[in-house]
Amino acid sequence: MALIITDECINCDVCEPECPNGAISQGEEIYVIDSGKCTECVGHYDVPQCVEVCPVDCIILNPDCVESTAQLQAKYQALITKK
Repeated sequence: MALIITDECINCDVCEPECPNGAISQGEEIYVIDSGKCTECVGHYDVPQCVEVCPVDCIILNPDCVESTAQLQAKYQALITKK
């Protein structure tokens, strides 16, 4: 699954630089995660780095974007191939 940031986000700016895929950006009101780039850090780390650093625990699994670990790994491979 890709992750999403809930409206509990306090715009603290710590998640964006932690994302190895560049999936996090500033939205109109809060930070947002591009589900096309989010791999939950599969391929980079054992756990999602944005979740690790979020001080208010507002980053959760996106129920609208269900993906297996194999699908996340394939997305990671596609992303690094584009670079």
